[in-house]
Amino acid sequence: MAREQFQNLTEPMYYILMSLLEENCGVDIMSSVDEISNGRVRVGPGTLYALLGKFEKENMIKETEVQGRKRSYIITEKGKAILLEEYRRLISMASDGEKYIGGELL
Repeated sequence: MAREQFQNLTEPMYYILMSLLEENCGVDIMSSVDEISNGRVRVGPGTLYALLGKFEKENMIKETEVQGRKRSYIITEKGKAILLEEYRRLISMASDGEKYIGGELL
């Protein structure tokens, strides 16, 4: 059922999951998303914590540590599988575009 809800990940979802390939807290996740996307994607606290809640509910990530209000998370095997499937989907889309668009529009 979770795969249907996360059939196609939004950019923030994709980058948040990538940032959780290593353990990170919320502030570090926001910074990592910005860094991984070269500043193209920024995630605010409201979006971040809403998505973390959804990901945790679907067992895509797990909480690893709590220190006061600071919570750290890491991606689970299920989350990695969804992230990898999305990565492959994006590669396939880019490949299709290369075949049909190539350098014509550039």
